[in-house]
Amino acid sequence: MNSPVIVVGGGLAGCEAAWQCARYGIAVEVWEMRPTRSTPAHQTSGLAELVCSNSLKSESANTAPWLLKEEMRRVGSLLIQVAADCAIPAGHALAVDRTAFSSKVTERIGQEPLITIRREELTSLDEKQLTIVATGPLTSDALSEEIARRTGSSQLAFYDSISPIVEAESIDYSKVYFAARYEKGTPDYINCPMSKPDYDRFYDALVAAEPTQAKDWENLNYFEGCLPIEEIARRGRDTLRFGPMKPVGLQDPRTGRRPYAVVQLRQENLRADSYNLVGFQNHLKFQEQARVLRLIPGLENARFSRFGQIHRNTYINSPAILTSTLQMKNYPMFLFAGQICGVEGYVESIATGMLAGLYAAILTAGGTPMAPPRETAIGSLVHYITHADARSFQPANITFDLLPPLDRKIHDRQQRHRMQCDAALEQLGPWIAQLGRQRKRPAGLPQAC
Repeated sequence: MNSPVIVVGGGLAGCEAAWQCARYGIAVEVWEMRPTRSTPAHQTSGLAELVCSNSLKSESANTAPWLLKEEMRRVGSLLIQVAADCAIPAGHALAVDRTAFSSKVTERIGQEPLITIRREELTSLDEKQLTIVATGPLTSDALSEEIARRTGSSQLAFYDSISPIVEAESIDYSKVYFAARYEKGTPDYINCPMSKPDYDRFYDALVAAEPTQAKDWENLNYFEGCLPIEEIARRGRDTLRFGPMKPVGLQDPRTGRRPYAVVQLRQENLRADSYNLVGFQNHLKFQEQARVLRLIPGLENARFSRFGQIHRNTYINSPAILTSTLQMKNYPMFLFAGQICGVEGYVESIATGMLAGLYAAILTAGGTPMAPPRETAIGSLVHYITHADARSFQPANITFDLLPPLDRKIHDRQQRHRMQCDAALEQLGPWIAQLGRQRKRPAGLPQAC
């Protein structure tokens, strides 16, 4: 190891962590095992590859995902900046061209002189080496065993899913319409409306479809926030209509009525030549997926560039293992970031990578890192993963439920959320200033907001 900081993993969290170290003038090595060793979910060797959705969630002001991104913009996140540069139409959401996004991150990281990329698998951790583990949900078996040995407890694992992607030219546009839910943002989503007979036919075929056979070592312990669509369907005939197929806020302009159910398609790239089926992750055989999904109005002749699939998603029991600064309690030279530390979602992974990189840079400079204020979205997210009940810990997305309540009761939800966002951003400024005081502020480090 030739650098003060090692980052294991070239995904979203790892790239952000490395960038933050470099901004502080700290040399860092990024160890990424692809393409020497690939994973069941990745398709390229590019850094920061998005393997599931291409959405970084809502950009509507005063929503929880917006607040988290706004905080990250103010701190100076590279990947949130690149996401804006690679944005594609997606209503009120920030969605990106996944190929352009990965290429630009790979270029920016590769051009940074303080960052060295090593295309090798790291299988052991040196307790004397400051190391950020950001290997994500597909951490290799060898490193998983090393982490389990270091933590003194078994890894926790659940299974995450990938949605299918359909070629735009194969969609029958006479049967679909463009709209955004509740007309928020621009009408960039393709909506496939279903009547009750359409829905019943689709539902019956879905629950009867043949699943992919699980491997002997698999224990299909799905994450509740990302269930395969067939698992949702088995919980009741109408569960899909209150979940990924809910028609609320999606009135069909051709009929003036709300459909019985709706399947939404979101643009995949700037060329708009492919769309992913929102919320349609599944664990079905490919031929079964093709048969069932072609029952959706408008997709009768659909050509799929990618089918849905399941992949392992491994994370540590962070409340029992990590401090509020993402350091291991027993090995403070090891920091964890991204999905492996128990956050769910792209933005949340980038956020923890940003923090881990800042903390590592501060530790290298002999400083003492300080967790973000509890009132902030990023502070509340980290507080959750490090203070939740270790006996029932599950990964979390950012929601207002994670933030502390206001000091007075506000009944109007929009007003309450706006006040929480204002309080968060007000508290963020002094914390950013504290970062700058940890050492001489390098060029580009944001001033207090």
